[in-house]
Amino acid sequence: MARVKRGSNKVERRKKIFKLAKGYFGSKHRLYRTAKEQVERSLAYAFVGRKQKKRDFRRMFTIRINAAVRPFGISYSRFMDGLKKANLELDRKVLAQLAVEDEAAFSTLVEKAKFALGR
Repeated sequence: MARVKRGSNKVERRKKIFKLAKGYFGSKHRLYRTAKEQVERSLAYAFVGRKQKKRDFRRMFTIRINAAVRPFGISYSRFMDGLKKANLELDRKVLAQLAVEDEAAFSTLVEKAKFALGR
């Protein structure tokens, strides 16, 4: 069997890890083993973070909508139920954006939701 010299492959693999570890503190960007460990950990955190970001934004949208409907004397859950009964299918992102940017349009939606609830 022929002898395999892995010099260039090894260098390329290490360069890839060091490129990903650029900007890390201390030995985490200088030493290969610690850089590799930190890069693996960082990629795992990044994966989890992409999932958490969606949860966090949905929570923020819910909070904004709730804060916007309270002055109209209705709770968030009743408002969403009223929208569903009125066949107004808007996602929470759009509703939160309307609540912040266009209060007149949002108040119209609140009135329609209240009417659909029979209040």
